[in-house]
Amino acid sequence: MCAAALRKSILVTGGGGGIGTGIVAELARDHDVTLHYNSTVPDTDLHCVQGDLSDPDAPTRMINAVLDRFGRIDGIVHNAGDISASPLDVYDRDGYARMFDVNLFAAQGLLAAALPHLKTGATMVNISSVNAYLPPKGAVMYGASKAALDLWTKGAARELGPRGIRVNGVAPGAIDVASSARDDAQKQAFVDMTALGRMGTPGDIAGVVRFLLSDAAAFITGEVLTVSGGYRL
Repeated sequence: MCAAALRKSILVTGGGGGIGTGIVAELARDHDVTLHYNSTVPDTDLHCVQGDLSDPDAPTRMINAVLDRFGRIDGIVHNAGDISASPLDVYDRDGYARMFDVNLFAAQGLLAAALPHLKTGATMVNISSVNAYLPPKGAVMYGASKAALDLWTKGAARELGPRGIRVNGVAPGAIDVASSARDDAQKQAFVDMTALGRMGTPGDIAGVVRFLLSDAAAFITGEVLTVSGGYRL
């Protein structure tokens, strides 16, 4: 008989909407999940913690909230993200700084706060984007922030490998989420650019996140897995 999987304490940032809802629903089936949100209070019985990840003190507060509730932390899924337009004829320094604060610097803050408490086998999964290597027209600063997150993921994996701590990423393609403002024509355009002929779902991403957090992925680190259905092949 196979041994039951270890129940883990996992923090999911940006868990109150979009892809995050799928990740939280998947992991909460058999793990102790702490759901981070910023402005919209989630309707759930799960342990929740509020925080604006552009605030440099927020990551430490969030990790402490996990430890206070569950006494340990075994995994971090950094799903929270900020996106805004960045046309090349505009320079919005504050807007770009917020994107990098949330998309990149928060990953460092969360890991730094958690590191004294992470044991061998602990895992971090960062949600990136295909826009890290397929630059989005009109939003190149967003793509740059995700490209930087990918490099950070690889660097962190290399440094933490000797401790048995894994760091990976997932790069979603076009995902159909309820909160999206895309109209039917925009959605069809994404479908037409995707080899599998459909947009992805939060569940498509959640299943890969579960795998990367699990012992089945014990020899995978420093990777950013593209989960896009063959977007723009």
